Formats: sequence, structure tokens, C-alpha cells
Amino acid sequence: MTEFSDPRYRDLDRWDSLTALRTIWESQMAALASIGPALPALAALVEAALPRLRAGGRLVYAGAGTSIRIAVQDGTELGPTFNWPDARTHYLIAGGEAALKLGIEGAEDDAADARAQVARAGIGAHDVVIGLAASGRTPFTVAAIVAARAAGALTVGIACNGATPLLDAAEHAITTETGAEVVAGSTRMKAGTAQKVVLNMISTQIMVRLGHVHDGLMVDMRPQNIKLRGRAQAMVQRIADVPAQTATTALEKCGWRVKPAVLVAMGATPASADAALDRAGGILRDAMAAL
Repeated sequence: MTEFSDPRYRDLDRWDSLTALRTIWESQMAALASIGPALPALAALVEAALPRLRAGGRLVYAGAGTSIRIAVQDGTELGPTFNWPDARTHYLIAGGEAALKLGIEGAEDDAADARAQVARAGIGAHDVVIGLAASGRTPFTVAAIVAARAAGALTVGIACNGATPLLDAAEHAITTETGAEVVAGSTRMKAGTAQKVVLNMISTQIMVRLGHVHDGLMVDMRPQNIKLRGRAQAMVQRIADVPAQTATTALEKCGWRVKPAVLVAMGATPASADAALDRAGGILRDAMAAL
């Protein structure tokens, strides 16, 4: 269906811009609605991924074209937002990194390269490998998931068509049936929107469950500029219920790490704050309760 030409849009090039834009906007809303039926499968996936990631596994994204570009956007944000180690995010890209900017002819059909990339990356039992393909049939992505599953990884297939090879190959199948695009076959549109939202949901909930969020705040973010240091100060001030200067002093003692700074602002030493967080598995709420 993602390749289907919908007769409703046959005269798109004759419509005025307001009418065309309204149609495109409505199609984007439909893409979001397509995610609803997949919520139980998404929840099951998150819970299955947690033990492997707690054991030191990686989040690995696999795909071609628009799909992998969306995936790289998602994965790249995990470091600054949640302090997820950069070494624990990996990409299996049809055509290699050059394909993030250029169209590499035939790359999405190269199943052998997918298998080679899985082998080079040393994919194993602790890794979570997410394959994305709007069609659900991209040979590179299907081959990557098959190889990753054979290596013992937890595998996820995200597609916008049901009953496709990618969904059959993956242990966890996520289907968002977005249907025909306003511009036939342009899966950067509805399909791309659905993929981006699904990845937002998966990665954010995984990070929440791993303890990188407290009271809706990104307490493991990297405060790498003036704006973010101000945000870190506000978080410590709010969570520990202390004056701004106390929050700043605690952050300075802790190398601008929010979670230990909260405990220091509450009276702990930096060493005891780190120890408390270790005992609590990085969950700030539990460390605060113990303190």
C-alpha cells in the first residue's frame, strides 16, 4: 500500500496550495493514528529490550534511505539527552555512511553487505537491533534482521505494510499501516512520520525505564552549554528543593551531573551520592529514598 497510487490525489498538481497543504497535513494526522493499534506490541518490545540493555547491550538501527536517516536522527539524540554512551549506539546503513547524504544505487538490495555489517559489528545476545523499512521488504534490512537474530540479538521490525518479510523475520513486529502517500511512493511522508514517532516512543520509554528521567526531567542530560547548565541548575533546585546557589554548588562538585548533584544538595558527599546511585541502579528516586 505504501507504493499505491491513491486516486484521491490524482489532481494534486492542479490544486491551490492551501488545499494541497491541508491534504498533506490531514495525511500526516492519519499517519499518527496508524500507530495506535501497535501500542501493545511497542510496550512488549520495550520490556523485552530492558534486560539486554541493562546488561550492557547496544541499540542498533538498520535500514536504507529515508528509514535509516530517521533512525540516525533518533539515535544521535540519545547521548546529549540521556547520556546514553555513544559506543552503545550503532547503525547498519545500506550503502554506508555516505548514503545518509546521497542516494547510493542498489544499496538497499545488497543483502550480502547487510550480513557483512552485522558480522563486523559483532552483534550479539545483549544487543537490540531495530530494522526499519516502510515497505517491509527491503532486502538489506531484512537480511540484517535475519543475521542479527541468528547471532542472538533481540530483533525488531518496523514496517508500514503488514505480513511482510521484515515483520516475519523479526522477533518483535511493529506495524503501522499508513497506506498510500499523497505523492505515490514518497514514503518520506506518512510512512516517515510514523517511523519517526515510533522511534521516539521506543527510545524515550526505554530511557525512562532505565532511570534517565525523573519527574519528567532529563536528569542525565549533558549540560554542554550555558542554556543547558541553566536547565541543570533548575532541575537540581526543583528536585532537591534548594536555593539556586546551593544547586549550582552541588553541580560544580559533581562535574555538572544532575543526579548526584541532587543528592549532594540534599546533604550527601559526591562519593556517597555516586555510591547511592550505584546501589539504586541509577534510579534517582530510589537513591533519594535511601538517603
